[in-house]
Amino acid sequence: MNYGVIYRNNEATFETSTANIFGFQAVNHGIESSFLDQVRELAREFFHLPTGEKQKYARPSDNFEGYGNDMVLFDNQLLDWVDRLYLLVHPQDQQKLRYWPENPVSFRDMLYDYTARLRHIENQLLKAMARSLSLPEDSFVMQFGERPSMYARFNYYPPCARPDLVVGLKPHADGSGITILLQDEQVEGLQLLKDNQWFRVPIMPYALVVNVGDQLEIMSNGIFKSPVHRALTNSTRERNTFAMFCAPDPAKEIGPVEELVDERRPRAFKKIKNYTESYFHYYQQVKRPIDAVRV
Repeated sequence: MNYGVIYRNNEATFETSTANIFGFQAVNHGIESSFLDQVRELAREFFHLPTGEKQKYARPSDNFEGYGNDMVLFDNQLLDWVDRLYLLVHPQDQQKLRYWPENPVSFRDMLYDYTARLRHIENQLLKAMARSLSLPEDSFVMQFGERPSMYARFNYYPPCARPDLVVGLKPHADGSGITILLQDEQVEGLQLLKDNQWFRVPIMPYALVVNVGDQLEIMSNGIFKSPVHRALTNSTRERNTFAMFCAPDPAKEIGPVEELVDERRPRAFKKIKNYTESYFHYYQQVKRPIDAVRV
């Protein structure tokens, strides 16, 4: 399991082996600690609003965008112990502002600012990951296209009297290209699965946790791994996290970079468009959509 530091002087470079890398924590990323504190505080303020106020931004039953809980798609579905606010933040012309909270009053401005900062970090990460494989640095960026998507998901895990019986988020791998997570600064809960064992992800309060998503695993022909992970609940303390899912333009076809396909490493995945279209159907069944596009 690689959880290395990849930012030095705001430039992305790897300090750990790239073999089977799937997660790391980024520091010196250029986002001020005071701003990250503000992001966390505004998220907490939103989730502590009266229910009626939060319901102004409730997601419809047939969509995942907005405020709410799990979409129920199947009988006997395992439900997550979490409230969430899920928003498309890029491309900007596709935003549905009716789901964007106006209370707290500075929430929208914060989210615009944070999105712009993470877009820059995303670009630097993709270039660095390409260079680490001796590829042209735009190899992954080009597959993301001119209109890549970014979804923000604010997660609120309330205290749970029986944390042994439920999980905050069920085991899954992300359908993104990369996911950039701001953890709770005090309460742990994120775990990654490796070799059939669960490993805790330690808290570094002002680091950004970066996980490879399924779509980057496809592009890298399986060199970068999209990790299965989960979030645990806490019996006495709430936990707040903020994930940004960065993915290619759904209209753009993605597939393994040709330089990474050879006799030693045959093509592992088919080419595909709009990978995330059916993602939640797999997610709610605790299945992996990436298995459907393997060669």
